[in-house]
Amino acid sequence: MMVLLTTSSICFPRLLSLYPNSLIRRGGGIRKFHLYPVRCCRMMMDSTEKGLSAPLLDSVTQEFKNQSLIQKKKRELEDLNWDNSFVRDLPSDPRTDPFPREVLHACYTKVSPSVSVDDPQLVVWSESVAELLDLDNNEFQRPDFPLFFSGASPFVGAFPYAQCYGGHQFGMWAGQLGDGRAITLGEILNSNSQRWELQLKGAGKTPYSRFADGLAVLRSSVREFLCSEAMHHLGIPTTRALSLVTTGKLVTRDMFYDGNPKEEQGAIVCRVAQSFLRFGSYQLHASRGSNEDLEIVRVLADYAIKHHFPHIENMSKSESLSFSTGDEDHSVVDLTSNKYAAWAVEIAERTASMIARWQGVGFTHGVMNTDNMSILGLTIDYGPFGFLDAFDPKFTPNTTDLPGRRYCFANQPDIGLWNLAQFTTTLSAAHLINDKEANYALERYGTKFMDDYQDIMTKKLGLPKYNKQLIGKLLTNMAVDKVDYTNFFRTLSNIKADTSIPDDELLVPLKSVLLDIGQERKEAWTSWLKTYIHELSTSGISDDQRKTSMNMVNPKYILRNYLCQTAIDAAEIGDFGEVRRLLKLVEHPFDEQPGMEKYARLPPAWAYRPGVCMLSCSS
Repeated sequence: MMVLLTTSSICFPRLLSLYPNSLIRRGGGIRKFHLYPVRCCRMMMDSTEKGLSAPLLDSVTQEFKNQSLIQKKKRELEDLNWDNSFVRDLPSDPRTDPFPREVLHACYTKVSPSVSVDDPQLVVWSESVAELLDLDNNEFQRPDFPLFFSGASPFVGAFPYAQCYGGHQFGMWAGQLGDGRAITLGEILNSNSQRWELQLKGAGKTPYSRFADGLAVLRSSVREFLCSEAMHHLGIPTTRALSLVTTGKLVTRDMFYDGNPKEEQGAIVCRVAQSFLRFGSYQLHASRGSNEDLEIVRVLADYAIKHHFPHIENMSKSESLSFSTGDEDHSVVDLTSNKYAAWAVEIAERTASMIARWQGVGFTHGVMNTDNMSILGLTIDYGPFGFLDAFDPKFTPNTTDLPGRRYCFANQPDIGLWNLAQFTTTLSAAHLINDKEANYALERYGTKFMDDYQDIMTKKLGLPKYNKQLIGKLLTNMAVDKVDYTNFFRTLSNIKADTSIPDDELLVPLKSVLLDIGQERKEAWTSWLKTYIHELSTSGISDDQRKTSMNMVNPKYILRNYLCQTAIDAAEIGDFGEVRRLLKLVEHPFDEQPGMEKYARLPPAWAYRPGVCMLSCSS
């Protein structure tokens, strides 16, 4: 198959134009990129499809039936299949002590969990993550389970290490960062030969802890565990969480950096992902600039492609994927001639798709530093995150970000692009891609983001096709009246596509979400609804069908910060029931879940106090 894609020179709209300019205070020195999207696509088929013969089809069908009858064997902790490719394939730090230092020419340091524990307790666990690992659910009942997943008892076959990386923090190069309180136990291969990395967050000091203690507290660990699982069940790519255990020890934290530290309960989350490689994993070595360091960038890229992007490794010239850059010289980027360029493009598209999904559910990450950007397009490192309550494009859940709001909700698409530009600059510095290939990856980011975002918003409104003006006006109205983002879209499915409804009755289905609005604002909403209903009336879809489809993309339940805080307050006095109830709730965010309606309520007044609605980077 030969595919030829050409791009026009029409300037791609800035991603911030998704949100009304008057509602966004632009700050933080974000560079705006002008992108050139794919305008048309021509496909020429070189060969015809050949059907399967009847005997072969029967054989395949029978094999499928046989496989479906075989249940995956559930494993005990001692039977986990460790295969530590990261430490096997990549250069290591010759030292194994946790003393803070600059680590040169290495991707990791071998270091074991050192956290002190005293009768650690299992708070909560994820059965769906256990399924990924083929882990028997009965293992969670073992009295020694908390010892293994606090790091107190080592696994036979594991090879613990802390990863070395750098990154840009709030737009400024920060140099070496690394896993300061996360220690990877190793990688597990499941029965489907999928590779899963297990990492303990809060397991003790590493060379990258600087002058911190390498520990985590129950408060932040509950948030990380629940949000990891909530995001997955919302359909957003994310790292996962297998378990959360308390250490039985106290940890001192100055939550507000106001000189009033207090003791909190220590805890450890077992995070799970196919890889925890970040943009910063490559940036650090490229920033050092020596031939040895630049070679590490290439080795690390080869490792990632081999284990996590094998389809790129196997890509052949016969596929002939050529792309016109749209430049005046009509130059072409051929992704089959450079696997690193194809890899950069895929990372760009995965990142764009992830952020488009964030915007769809109103998720704000809070700390989009390049060391928090996964090369797999996963949401990673849950610190001061927050879901939108009242719609506000300038919302940031991070107190550290307040001066410039660099990482506010509306800025996330542009920040993703800025971060990707730093990553492609790294690959260029290591001579893995050229400037045209780097620019093309950025172009594809913009195209993929807009395609996905428009598709998401079209489905959220149940529209037959994307309508930029209609959606833009809706977001303006929501911001002016501080309408709850989640509840509004869920309630919007109650609107009937009936153009004969009198004007004074149009707002009735939305009365629960349009609160305390005056006559002028009622008129604005009525005007918008009339246009919206007209659009719906052209779709040919019944009201019931549309309601069903809208409720499949508009969650009823999200992990609001005040819900987290309620669970944290109970957990800190030894009651883990609310944490476990919240897990069950967020595992089915699109279902009505009768009896759980209180979890969809607007935040109470106390939810706006510091430490609940907003947190610092290190909380």
